[in-house]
Amino acid sequence: MKVLVYGAGQLAQMMNLAGAPLGISVNAVDVKTGKVVNPVDKSEQADSLKNAIDEANCLTVEFEHVPVDLLNEAHASGKLSPSFESIRVGADRVIEKKLLERLGIANCAHRVVTAIDQLPEVVEQLGDKLILKASLDGYDGYGQWRLSSREQLVELQQTLSALDLQKVPLVVEQMQTFERELSLLGARNANGDIVVYPLAENLHHQGQLHVSVAPASALTDELNKQALAIFTALADELNYVGLLAVEMFQVGDRLLVNELAPRVHNSGHWTQQGAVTSQFENHLRAIQNLPLGSTEATGISAMVNVIGCGGISKEILSVPNTHLHWYGKSVRKKRKMGHINVVAESYSELSARLSELNTHLPAEYFPKLPDEIQRLAALR
Repeated sequence: MKVLVYGAGQLAQMMNLAGAPLGISVNAVDVKTGKVVNPVDKSEQADSLKNAIDEANCLTVEFEHVPVDLLNEAHASGKLSPSFESIRVGADRVIEKKLLERLGIANCAHRVVTAIDQLPEVVEQLGDKLILKASLDGYDGYGQWRLSSREQLVELQQTLSALDLQKVPLVVEQMQTFERELSLLGARNANGDIVVYPLAENLHHQGQLHVSVAPASALTDELNKQALAIFTALADELNYVGLLAVEMFQVGDRLLVNELAPRVHNSGHWTQQGAVTSQFENHLRAIQNLPLGSTEATGISAMVNVIGCGGISKEILSVPNTHLHWYGKSVRKKRKMGHINVVAESYSELSARLSELNTHLPAEYFPKLPDEIQRLAALR
């Protein structure tokens, strides 16, 4: 079995590692050059893209922002999973919002803006605490602006005046007060079989995910039922095949969908050591229409992102049940360089292990970790 992944970053690399025990060979496409590369060492392969498509059993993506010409070519092969339509839902916030509205899935109050002079009216409708998101190509906090008061509106309009909002509209959302962000990851194969992982709780800093803990604490049956109903409605409507991530805000006993990601996802990296079957393996199983693996958690896990940091002390491996995943990238500010998974039998034990881990980490790159250690210590 051969899989060709559009995108040659760490997600393709981890799909490759998950595929090897299953006898699935994974190659990647550098979407900037259109060249076929090895997903681990990034060396260019002799195969042309056309031949690689012809030889692959299945094509998939590691991120939703694949150039449309490449995505069209993949779609034309009849081998693309998830589908072209599913990938575009994750790539275009306007399409995403329309899908949520059509299915009656709760999300943040919003308006689509195609001209700067529409903003004053939007402020009247939604209030003056807003987050403005580019409908295309925004991720990790990029392509986003905030309005905190009406006094900032003129300055914000000037900042946005250079944008072509006819070409790339803004989705303007009412800033939501919420208890926490949760994400649900699940897989669906072509038979319509669905498995979902336990909900993860995510902590962000400057628009980027820094820590995920799974299973999330204090989950009620009602929250789990809501999350499963949301996932199932989306997956069935899209006739989805593959791994799908749904990011949600918890507001009281209600879940509001924030974003969809039609791919393996950063908030699911904990599954590599913290679940019976990792998200990467289940994605490959789903797109090959194989039986899906158990998503049962094997403990309480934390995934800690390593962002913009050029090196980590190997002493972290002295912490029990701690695993380092290094991506081999050149260092750049806000770039995800790797992640660390820690597994424990309880939240308090996880807190203790993260506290020990924290002694080996440069504090400036892990600003959310101390608060999370304290939060987990108080849980039973």
